[in-house]
Amino acid sequence: VQLQASGGGLVQPGGSLRLSCVTSGRRFTNYAVGWFRQAPGKERKLLAAIEWSRNRPFYADSVKGRLSISRDGANNTVYLQINSADPDDTAVYYCAAAKSENRLRLGVIDHWSQGTQVTVSS
Repeated sequence: VQLQASGGGLVQPGGSLRLSCVTSGRRFTNYAVGWFRQAPGKERKLLAAIEWSRNRPFYADSVKGRLSISRDGANNTVYLQINSADPDDTAVYYCAAAKSENRLRLGVIDHWSQGTQVTVSS
């Protein structure tokens, strides 16, 4: 069972970036998949989540309207679209899977990806 995060890089303020989380090894139809980020010196925080079977997104209040999570069942991939990027978005981003959205929110994680660095700078 693996989660592979990718798509990070350098983006200018106001720009956009799409991160990908490819799941492999098993079908995640009974899982929720979420995106977290961790900035230097700060704790890891949940940004968005989606339950694979219900396609009902959750967003942290701080990112509503600017980040968007979606899934592609055919490719077993969950995406995180970052729009209007801000320097405060600079962090290492991780995707994670858990048996429910609530467990993601509580930090009860079954699988983590490696991190992908996002840097917002001019």
